[in-house]
Amino acid sequence: MSKEPSSVDSASLEEQLSAYLDGELDDEATRQIEQRLACDPQIRKTLQDLERTWQILDTLDEAEVDESFTRTTLEMVAVAAEEDVQRQAAEAPRLRRRRVLVALTWLAGAAAVGFMAVALGWPNPNRQLLEDLPVVERLEQYRQIGDFEFLDALYREGMFVEEGNDES
Repeated sequence: MSKEPSSVDSASLEEQLSAYLDGELDDEATRQIEQRLACDPQIRKTLQDLERTWQILDTLDEAEVDESFTRTTLEMVAVAAEEDVQRQAAEAPRLRRRRVLVALTWLAGAAAVGFMAVALGWPNPNRQLLEDLPVVERLEQYRQIGDFEFLDALYREGMFVEEGNDES
């Protein structure tokens, strides 16, 4: 099993214990922490460690910060914010061009798909003419033959040899 859930629980417990030490918990949460402290020596040890940590931190000297430090820090923040604004302003036309190009690409793709759908799905009026072209090319020969009965009589007499069916 992974140790991550216990470390998350541990971090959550330390946050609750820290809030308990600072007096930031409501009555119900305070009561629950006190019950856990009464039952679990490990939690009591964690609370004692936190108390010692706070005591050690209280013994440290507070850093003195003069007005120039504050002013310098605020100036640095203002300069960084100004640089961000300038960078965003410089990138705006490029982003706008990119959006337009993407939109045009999608539009061209949709147009191409639409054209292909129409080209493949729309009936071609010349298609029938192309299919009938061999008949049209020999139309004079067919007119000389006469009617269907004549062709049928020739066929019955064996005048036509079908492909792949050589009887000779």
